[in-house]
Amino acid sequence: MSRNDNHAVAVLPDSPSPPGHKLHAYVDVAVVVAVLICTNLIAHFTNRWASIVAVPIAALMLVALVRRRGLGWEDLGLSPRQWRRGSLWALAAVGVVLAAVVIGAALPITRPFFLNDRYAAVSGALIASMIVIPLQTAIPEELAFRGVLHGTLDRVAGARGVFAAGSMLFGLWHIASSLGLTSGNKGLTGFLGGGPAGQLLGIGLAVLATAGAGVVFTWLRRRSGSLLAPIALHWAVNGAGALAAAVVWHVTVH
Repeated sequence: MSRNDNHAVAVLPDSPSPPGHKLHAYVDVAVVVAVLICTNLIAHFTNRWASIVAVPIAALMLVALVRRRGLGWEDLGLSPRQWRRGSLWALAAVGVVLAAVVIGAALPITRPFFLNDRYAAVSGALIASMIVIPLQTAIPEELAFRGVLHGTLDRVAGARGVFAAGSMLFGLWHIASSLGLTSGNKGLTGFLGGGPAGQLLGIGLAVLATAGAGVVFTWLRRRSGSLLAPIALHWAVNGAGALAAAVVWHVTVH
């Protein structure tokens, strides 16, 4: 044996992942989905206060839970290292949506779809756009779906699972909020009808549309590495739509 042999360093094979690691990851996904289901039911089928605070509180609780379970800030899209990149993507996304909303509200063929009863008053639309939608919808939903659910799904199913399962669940999340959607929108009522069949079609279209939006939000989250971009896009779609609805109502009535 040579002298160097006495000092040789043994190279050991990589240690396999703990047997229970994958199971724990699946449990995390199941818990997150269960919390989201319960939150959705509480927010839409209990009382007014629950509808206001349920989603924001649940989102913060889920962030705290998965942080304790080992997800880092980067896994959640909240790493400060991605803020600059996320902000640039956010500005670009908002610009595209604002341009699309302006064109949609200006064209006679698409203008009736902006006649949402909830935003008939300009003051109500401003409050919804600047306060309610960011704090009650855009930020908490993105924390829950493109943050927590994205991070937990990524551990067990990778990118394909995040896109498929995450987007599908985001679409299903909007079933309850789509009840009565057709009857409250004159454009949709004229297009789909106001009876039970029209209501069901409206819910189905809302689920498909929001699932498609979930794909776009997820792509933006992965592309930018930050939650800032999907939060901004989510706000733009809802907030700019609310303001456009108020403008269209004002122009139509007057």
